[in-house]
Amino acid sequence: MKFHRQIKYYFLKFIRLKGEPHELAMGTALGIFTGMMPVMPFQIALAVMLALFFRASKITAAIGTWISNPLNWYFLYFWNYKLGAFLLGLPAQSKMFSSVMASIRSGDEPMVIVGKILSAGGASLAAFLLGGLVMGLAASIPAYFVFLHFFKFMKIWRKSRKERRKFPPSIE
Repeated sequence: MKFHRQIKYYFLKFIRLKGEPHELAMGTALGIFTGMMPVMPFQIALAVMLALFFRASKITAAIGTWISNPLNWYFLYFWNYKLGAFLLGLPAQSKMFSSVMASIRSGDEPMVIVGKILSAGGASLAAFLLGGLVMGLAASIPAYFVFLHFFKFMKIWRKSRKERRKFPPSIE
């Protein structure tokens, strides 16, 4: 299957999602929030659990986590730590931080990276998590409103399309 056709296929699947706009937008926002957190191998599971708790779409929550992907993990983790360290008054550079960033750059497995973060100790872990929390909130709140508008538009568009197909124009 050609790349262009794959993109079109997944876009059509996305716009055909069933559910109320609030539920779909909330799921997307929860996925984006979780995607910004430094919990790489557990992002989808955490997003789906949050979606269950908040009664949001589990599908859009899982899709929303892809805001973090192998192309931008380095930047997300970098800013998670920098922001968290700033808020906690920790040094912006440390051996642990350099080690984690080197692991991400070299393409280590997600569990190796998480292991390095967990073994770094409480203050460094808190810096990553606090930075991720702040970045997640900063990204997910506006995302909710953008996707709420998008899904409302899609609902109206689908309804009008359905009505047009129901009543074909009469030929006189």
